Amino acid sequence: MTVPDGLRPAARDDLSALPVEVAPTLLGAHLVVEVGGDRVVARLTEVEAYHGAGTGDVPDPGSHARSGRSPRNATMWGEPGHLYVYLSHGIHSCVNVVCAPAGVAGGVLLRAAEIVEGTEIATRRRFAAREPGPVRDLARGPGRLGQCLGLRHAEHDGVDAVTGAEQSGAVALLLLREQPVTSVATGPRVGVAGVAGTDAYPWRFWIPGDPTVSAFRWGRGAQGARAAAVLD
Repeated sequence: MTVPDGLRPAARDDLSALPVEVAPTLLGAHLVVEVGGDRVVARLTEVEAYHGAGTGDVPDPGSHARSGRSPRNATMWGEPGHLYVYLSHGIHSCVNVVCAPAGVAGGVLLRAAEIVEGTEIATRRRFAAREPGPVRDLARGPGRLGQCLGLRHAEHDGVDAVTGAEQSGAVALLLLREQPVTSVATGPRVGVAGVAGTDAYPWRFWIPGDPTVSAFRWGRGAQGARAAAVLD
């Protein structure tokens, strides 16, 4: 595969810091995914960091791994560079890049992207039975992004985006920017319940002004938790 100018393949060491530190470095990166011979490339524009139990100085009550290892979150405890693919609301396959120091859990949720290659394939996957929506909405949101890429829980959970090894008919490769994005916006994570979805966790990172970035919405109880924190 020819790597575009300004990008380079990700290494384990690039992803071995805490997720909240790695997350902004993924902005502008390309995730190349080929499933069944169909190739789609997404330029990442919005991400969110999640820490597992014992990861970092601040417990993360919004993480799937907040209570320790389980069959669902096992990939988050593995080596960095693999993709944690989970099922949201029993419907949407969402994609995370595993990144954390050895022995701890963490991941960065890929919230939104611009499809820069394979637009026809992504459009067919997203709009198989209806008229296509606006181009900016193609991969705007983690469920839509997962659908565009063709990655599915559970067969693609754990696919290695560093080595590009094939798993269940899928190959993924993460290409990082040689020069990180210099303008990065931060804020609360989208739709996360309780205090984990407030300003106490400004672990959402996005490229300001990019039209593919998803709209913010409060999670269940997050506004109340935010107000209580202000009063305290």
